[in-house]
Amino acid sequence: MRKIVKSLFVLTLLVALSLLVACGQATESGGQSDGGSDGNNDSDNESASEDQLTIGLSVADLSLERWQHDRDIFIEKAEELGADEILVQSADGKDEKQLSQIQTMLSQGIDVLVIIANNSDALSPVVNQAKEEDIPVVAYDRLINNAEIDAYVSFDNVRVGEMQAEYITEQVPTGKYFMLGGAPTDNNAQMFREGQMNVVEPLVDNGDIEIIGDQWADGWSAEAALDIIENALTANANDIDAIVATNDSTAGGAIQALSSQNLAGEVAISGQDADLAAVQRIAEGTQSMTVYKPIRDIAVRNAEVAVQLANGDEVEAQGTVNNETMDVPFIKLEPIKVHQDNLMDTVIADGFHSYDEVYKNIPEDERPENPE
Repeated sequence: MRKIVKSLFVLTLLVALSLLVACGQATESGGQSDGGSDGNNDSDNESASEDQLTIGLSVADLSLERWQHDRDIFIEKAEELGADEILVQSADGKDEKQLSQIQTMLSQGIDVLVIIANNSDALSPVVNQAKEEDIPVVAYDRLINNAEIDAYVSFDNVRVGEMQAEYITEQVPTGKYFMLGGAPTDNNAQMFREGQMNVVEPLVDNGDIEIIGDQWADGWSAEAALDIIENALTANANDIDAIVATNDSTAGGAIQALSSQNLAGEVAISGQDADLAAVQRIAEGTQSMTVYKPIRDIAVRNAEVAVQLANGDEVEAQGTVNNETMDVPFIKLEPIKVHQDNLMDTVIADGFHSYDEVYKNIPEDERPENPE
């Protein structure tokens, strides 16, 4: 009897096991079938992932107001043109950080790399890596030297420097000048200085202008500019007639130094970028001018070029510029000179800054009429 019971138990167990195996096979088979569909979805997803357009945007330093504007407009336009993802990193003004961040971007499957260089001479290792991986590279506003790049999108930076010097020499045709440069590691700073000297040097040669100082502000730092101009004022017993400052940040530092000696508004000073603080100073009369590089234009054009290159399309350039390795296709944009008399027609008309922002510190009865 025990043998019969034991046999029945074994038989029951075997039947149960076979049912379990059958169910397992049915479930796996069902998974394969649905999964045929899921599998296709996976394939579609993988294909979609491969088809996605991803842009890497490496920014030298997003703490500067100007680059925040660029980033926002660039992202908006790139997405409008079909970019699925824009990876943005700020190097915070540090060469090594930018190199490291770009290496990370290259490992994330980007389709095109757009770089606002912190140091024009420091990026060839990562640019070469990008080229080895067939990833197009765009130099945004600042040329990248000693490397093969696909496009350079910027304003005519020599012309920017000429505009700065033209305006200041018109205001102060004779006198003592201080040349306040930007970051010496930025190729653009060299181009700005070239343009400035195209205008200033002939006036030096004929004795109209005396250059009493020529220094460069590391990192385009307002603090560095403040120290430089404080020392220059001390060394020259406050006898400075004009400062050719290369951007608004350095102009701001210089004006702070002038203010401490009650000279703000007495010394002509240039700038660049049309930062809000700078156009407010122009409205107040403490900064003479700035060069407005319509940021919407450059951000939009860089986004267009990036998407074109990512899609394998040709880019139309207005010329070339040599970066010591190649003649780089140069998509060239035109800057605009901004001063107290044309604030309405430039930065306000463009919507770059509002009327209320620009004239915030001016009594209402002293403001020009609001066109709105």
